Amino acid sequence: MIEQHAPAPPRRPLPRPLPWAAPARLPVPPRTGRFLVLACAFVCAACGLVYELELVALASYLTGDSVTQASVVLSVMVFAMGVGSLVAKRLRRHAAAGFGAIEAVLALVGGCSAMALYAVFAWTGAWGGLWASGPRCLLVAFSLTIGLLIGAEVPLLMELIQRIRRQDPGGAVADLFAADYVGALVGGLAFPFLLLPLLGQLTGALITGTVNAVAGGALVLGLFRGDLSRRARRLLLAANVAVLGVLASAAVLVGDFETAARHAVYGDDVRVALRTGSQELVLTGGTHGRPLALFLDGRLRAGGRDERRYHEALVHPAMNGPHARVLVLGGGDGLAAREVLRHPGVRRVDVVEPDADVVRLARHDPALSALNGHVYDDPRVHARAADAFRRLRGAPRAAYDVVICDLPDPDITASTKLYSQEFYGLARRVLAPGGRLVVHAGPVATRPRVFWTVDATVRAAGLRTAAYRVVGHDPGLTAGPGLTAGPGLTAGPGLTAGPGLTAGPGLTAGPGLTAGPGLTAGPDGSTGPARSTGPARSTGASRAPRDWGFVLAARAAPRLGLDPGAPRPRTLTPARLAADARAAARTRVGGLRPSTLVHPRYAY
Repeated sequence: MIEQHAPAPPRRPLPRPLPWAAPARLPVPPRTGRFLVLACAFVCAACGLVYELELVALASYLTGDSVTQASVVLSVMVFAMGVGSLVAKRLRRHAAAGFGAIEAVLALVGGCSAMALYAVFAWTGAWGGLWASGPRCLLVAFSLTIGLLIGAEVPLLMELIQRIRRQDPGGAVADLFAADYVGALVGGLAFPFLLLPLLGQLTGALITGTVNAVAGGALVLGLFRGDLSRRARRLLLAANVAVLGVLASAAVLVGDFETAARHAVYGDDVRVALRTGSQELVLTGGTHGRPLALFLDGRLRAGGRDERRYHEALVHPAMNGPHARVLVLGGGDGLAAREVLRHPGVRRVDVVEPDADVVRLARHDPALSALNGHVYDDPRVHARAADAFRRLRGAPRAAYDVVICDLPDPDITASTKLYSQEFYGLARRVLAPGGRLVVHAGPVATRPRVFWTVDATVRAAGLRTAAYRVVGHDPGLTAGPGLTAGPGLTAGPGLTAGPGLTAGPGLTAGPGLTAGPGLTAGPDGSTGPARSTGPARSTGASRAPRDWGFVLAARAAPRLGLDPGAPRPRTLTPARLAADARAAARTRVGGLRPSTLVHPRYAY
């Protein structure tokens, strides 16, 4: 029996294009229009990645712990991008107007984000109370806002490119994402190699916002003006002109803003402010009886009334024994070398400082060179600009009797490799028989886990340790981002600038020096009439640690003591040193594992 064929189901009619998705009326051929949309996607992607990196870098400068800051900024921003993509679905009907408005807002928010964050940090960072985490909350808010706006770009650009010429969605997505990813590559490379070294944090963000506004406004008002009503065109034009006006005004005033913000952080006694190739260097005081203070990336590196207390405690216990050959890692200010040279029998001191401009400043600035006793004029002292880790790897075995690690605190992410088991293993290799290693291990009272992790790490490298701490009385400051020196910043006479250094005319030009307007330093290094500033004002600064912890190490159990053949330190006695060791022992935290390059453990 032959069965009848079932009737074929009726064909569904093809979906008609939405009335607002009709082909756009373009002033150029479709191929050119499509290229312009992809070029705009390229530029917007580059600007978006610069905003991300700007927030990460500035947050790291302001609050430290770059790993945490990068994780917070990037995770919040990626989440917000997903939300922004969903929200943009509601704007497809008005894709051109929506994209133009989004780019104008993104240019304003992203361009001004660095300046706003630094302003909040500088003028409100020390308020405490409910506002103690204010700068961090603002960072999250900027990350969320910028992420929302960036996430809305791609769906709207996808709609615009389909309005020019309908094509299969897979091909359109591939073309758009290719332009987006290549633009992100360019933005990611431009930030560290072009924007940051040449323009600095603030100006770089403002220029990026300007480029963003011009690209978005030109695409919508030039290519898709036929999709806009007369009122929409006027509003978008006015918005873009206003955004460009705000960014241009901020760029003109950025030098004065930096100077005012820096004074809010460090006080009115800023005498030298330089952006070197790797960090910001600020020198305050040092003239007319005012105490000198050296800040590196906003952290008090040397100075205050307790400078001698710190350096005597760092150096003198390690010099109790053979000390003909001494290696100082860090310490480019020359203050540790000053204490080393007080001991008879020292034949050579090698100072390894990663930033050559710190050494130049310590050598030529009148106040700082007077404080370090003009150690760089001593023929026994040899300074070298190099990474401490690489220097230890290349040093011969048993080359030094004493190794002094005068390095930033271990909780700073950039310094964690200098507090690793591998680093201390290299230090052990260069120690001569009977040699000693001393490590500045950060504050004990407030960060005992970090301090005792350093101790555990040194012991894991095959050394025996003796821990001690000293208490300071000068709270000091820790604050400030890396900025490019602008108007009103000066340096002492005879200071030679290194590559990428921006400063006022008080500098002797070296390779790569960019000179800017400023004040001329007087013969004593001062920049004008004496000002009585009192204690350093630090509305954006936090108090520095009130104590310093040290770990003395050797192959055999080290004996804490002072060299009987050297002049007695002003702030340290054998009895005081023994008491300092007992005070540190009372804070001991047991069961800690060593920190390594692949598993850093300096979190608190």
